Amino acid sequence: MALPTPLQAFSAVTKTSTEQATPEGEKISGAQALVRSLEDLGVTDVFGIPGGAILPVYHAINDDTKFRFVLTRHEQAAGHAAEGYALATGKPGVAIVTSGPGATNIITSIMNAQMDSVPLVVITGQVGAHQIGTDAFQETDMVGITYPIAKHSYLVTNAQDIPRVLTEAYHIASTGRPGPVVIDLTRSAQTGEMYYSWPQRMILPGYDPTTEAHGTVLAQAARLIQQSFRPVLYVGGGAMRSGASKQVQRLMEITDAPVVTTLNARGIVPDSDRHNLGMLGMHGTVAGTGAVQNSDLLIAIGARFADRVTGKLSEFAPRARVIHIDIDPAEIGKNREVDVPIVGDITTVLNELIPHIEALQSEEGSVDLKNWWELLDDLRENYPTDYTREEDIPTDGSLSPQWVVKELSNQAAKDTIWVSGVGQHQMWASQLIDFENPNSWLSSGGAGTMGYGLPAALGARVASEREFGGQKPVWLIDGDGSFQMTSQEMATLFHEHTPIKIAILNNSVYGMVRQWQTLFFDEHYSATMLHDGDENAGNTGTEEFMDVPDFVKLAQAYGCVGIRATTQEEATEAIKTANSINDRTVLIDFRVWKDAMVWPMVPAGNSNDNVNYRVGIQPLKNVAMQREAAAAQRAQDQAEAEEAVQNARAERSNL
Repeated sequence: MALPTPLQAFSAVTKTSTEQATPEGEKISGAQALVRSLEDLGVTDVFGIPGGAILPVYHAINDDTKFRFVLTRHEQAAGHAAEGYALATGKPGVAIVTSGPGATNIITSIMNAQMDSVPLVVITGQVGAHQIGTDAFQETDMVGITYPIAKHSYLVTNAQDIPRVLTEAYHIASTGRPGPVVIDLTRSAQTGEMYYSWPQRMILPGYDPTTEAHGTVLAQAARLIQQSFRPVLYVGGGAMRSGASKQVQRLMEITDAPVVTTLNARGIVPDSDRHNLGMLGMHGTVAGTGAVQNSDLLIAIGARFADRVTGKLSEFAPRARVIHIDIDPAEIGKNREVDVPIVGDITTVLNELIPHIEALQSEEGSVDLKNWWELLDDLRENYPTDYTREEDIPTDGSLSPQWVVKELSNQAAKDTIWVSGVGQHQMWASQLIDFENPNSWLSSGGAGTMGYGLPAALGARVASEREFGGQKPVWLIDGDGSFQMTSQEMATLFHEHTPIKIAILNNSVYGMVRQWQTLFFDEHYSATMLHDGDENAGNTGTEEFMDVPDFVKLAQAYGCVGIRATTQEEATEAIKTANSINDRTVLIDFRVWKDAMVWPMVPAGNSNDNVNYRVGIQPLKNVAMQREAAAAQRAQDQAEAEEAVQNARAERSNL
């Protein structure tokens, strides 16, 4: 038998001979134990695709199984659907796929979940333990592959270990900083016999996430907040994962501080609240980005100072002191030096921090932030995130994609779950949809995975049915390029009776790449033309109209309703129709302008002070110059004051 690789040290811990000699519980197969364990963990929905190496597990799934199994059409989609389910419910999503290409197909989803801290349990089939290392059919070292991109990975070779490993995986995925856990399950473990009992005792030495703040950091943070005249709450996806919306809003209210969010935290504070300045960073609002650049205190809450937020890191919030709250100690100080580091669960820490702030305010009074808000309101009023300027209007008679997104938002139910793919449409959706509720926005942030949208919307719909009786509608806003990467999941939507509503902003190009080519690559549109919404595309000298694919016919082929909209009147009616149909998936093919741009924009690697509101308009440059001038004036005043004191001392000594 081949020796295990070093990375197979993540395998389940071997039981002692005494434990093996005195088994307790019902005698069943390892495959049956896996299904039973999922049921006992309370798992109600599982996504996946069968295959040879995982077939014993699928054989154990039958009509009496307590969880719903959703058969997707691709393993990557199974992973993204599990992500969408996890984000919409707060519970770990579960996916089961086979070995080899089935396992490697789901790797993108695992990586995506790791980047966005999404709790997943991914179970992959593996060849028999005796075949490991022999290059057997569809053998793949999933532990080795996923070691850098998963929170934890197991190789299970013993059937008796399955219930305990499932218990540990579910716990690890959902505690501390959430993330994906991989269980690579050998075929021999699935077919082997074991004695099932529940509950299981976990063996997790060294895994003890810190949830409460230690030491005097809360008092230090409260003092810094009390001394700040330009504070900003910089809120990331970690706060959303912690379920800390109420705590963030309470902190915002007592400090009167503006709130800026990352992409993954949209909705944690209602957009209708005046404190909410929207996103910051590459495509953030001018007011949000300007607030951070001019702040004297940055309170980072479950955020990781990613490059799309910070721009040029050395020039990010240059004069701000930093309080960083995060449950992952590895994130604190990783990218930005921190003045007050607080390791702990966001909800727990804020519940502990708020009374410290209130006590100081009771003793000393609240800080007056009137001047700070005057600056921010001026930026918000003069540089709104809208698309009404002359250069934003389509020149070819097509729809404005930004107008479409705003109209979708205006007509949608307030409890809609919004999902997006990746690209320009993702940024427009994050900017223009009115988010009033947490956990109402699902998008691929850290990885930027095209093709994420449709399967994630499937998972969100399953979650809506499970948790909310299907009362929360699911709208997917996708691009024609991103949609085509996983469009086969429309078959899953049909057969699973999980209707969603799909808006394709069809500009016939890879829009975000084209925008960069327009701005930075001399308008050389290499490999970005899709021709899926062009007249005469692919024809040989004829004037016949041809779309490849025709999204309306594609929707109909999958048993869904397909609608095309080319004018605002058609678009408005199409959205009304989609909102009125709840028994089938509806897809609307919106024909939009291919030269539309996402604004504002900070060019990659630039300082956020260089944010472009439009081409050639950099409003924070003036603010930055004013800031520098004010700092220089303060330094000069201080030097003159010190010189006056020294002169006075010299005169007294002469007397």
